[in-house]
Amino acid sequence: MIADGIQMLVQRERMAPLARQRRDTYAITPDAPLIREEFWLMATTLAEWRNQGMPADVPPAQLFALAGPTNHSLGGLGWCEAAFVPNFETKQIADRGDTEVVQDWAGRHVLYFKGRREGFMPEYLEHPVKDQRTWVENVKWRLDPQTPARWENLERDMAKATAAAAHGFMITQGLIGGYMFLRSLLGPEELLFAFVDQPGLIHDCMQTWLALAEAVTTRHQQHVTFDEIFFAEDICYNHGALISPAMMQEFLFPYYQQLVTNVKRRQLDPHRRLYVQVDTDGDCRPVIPLYLDAIGLDALSPFEVASGCDVVALGRQYPQLVMRGGLDKRVLAQSPAAIDQMLERILPVMRRRGGYIPCLDHGVPNEVSYANYLHFRKRCVELGG
Repeated sequence: MIADGIQMLVQRERMAPLARQRRDTYAITPDAPLIREEFWLMATTLAEWRNQGMPADVPPAQLFALAGPTNHSLGGLGWCEAAFVPNFETKQIADRGDTEVVQDWAGRHVLYFKGRREGFMPEYLEHPVKDQRTWVENVKWRLDPQTPARWENLERDMAKATAAAAHGFMITQGLIGGYMFLRSLLGPEELLFAFVDQPGLIHDCMQTWLALAEAVTTRHQQHVTFDEIFFAEDICYNHGALISPAMMQEFLFPYYQQLVTNVKRRQLDPHRRLYVQVDTDGDCRPVIPLYLDAIGLDALSPFEVASGCDVVALGRQYPQLVMRGGLDKRVLAQSPAAIDQMLERILPVMRRRGGYIPCLDHGVPNEVSYANYLHFRKRCVELGG
């Protein structure tokens, strides 16, 4: 069998250095150098830093000593919103002077400041699914796996993926998780009522989610072997889970279990370990054991500190868990001394543990100065190896 990264993992000496670093992290290798990446550098933050003297002609990755990609991500299944083909028409619904109501590409009516759509939490006024009729008429057909436009870039995407696999990069299939999917369709409050009042609608939505996920992963797995499935979930808030364990067991986990089982069965390299990662903001602590039991959770991010998540404590509690995040974005708006105190408490311990990717617990806020962020990145390099 050829060690091409698809039928069989390439030999370690043939892997790109960044690919080896990712695999060492997922193997929870003690004392391995820490990956240099960030959760999210927002455009508004970068614009503010340019006003503070950040060079405009130097890439941020170079300025901040961030590594290039350490894995290769596949899309086609959405992230914060469903993978609609076609999207909804983006159009203004109402003019309110300094603000406007816009129908976005995901069919939601959103209140924005005029001329500004980043750097703040928008207000969602309406979502596209209200009942079975609106689901079928306006939304469900946009998730049809047979829509030809959905596959227009398949050949190009798979060529990139097979090339990455040949250099040992982990192949990650990202997708919108079931809770995030349902919330983007119905809205967070409306969804809670629908779990009780319209369970048939919710199961129809999730069956559609699974059918699309099955179609896309099947196509992708004809070309590459997956190393990871990464669910964008956001199922927690500052005091824990947004829905009950019973709701997860009824409406989410059976579909996840079916997908993970089928993906494992289709692997071109049947001996490859498939990691399962979940991303959720807020206090993730109550859901960790649920996902461990339901889908064999291997990795979690981003461990929001303001919600009580401490990666040092959780790293001890769950030594088998790959962890990403857990650095308090609010501290970066304080002082270099405060940044040092945070990093010196976390990074040496987590490097000794292994299985940790240091980055902020969400996007870098506008309140963080360019000088402070430079100091933060410098200290991450010094402490992370």
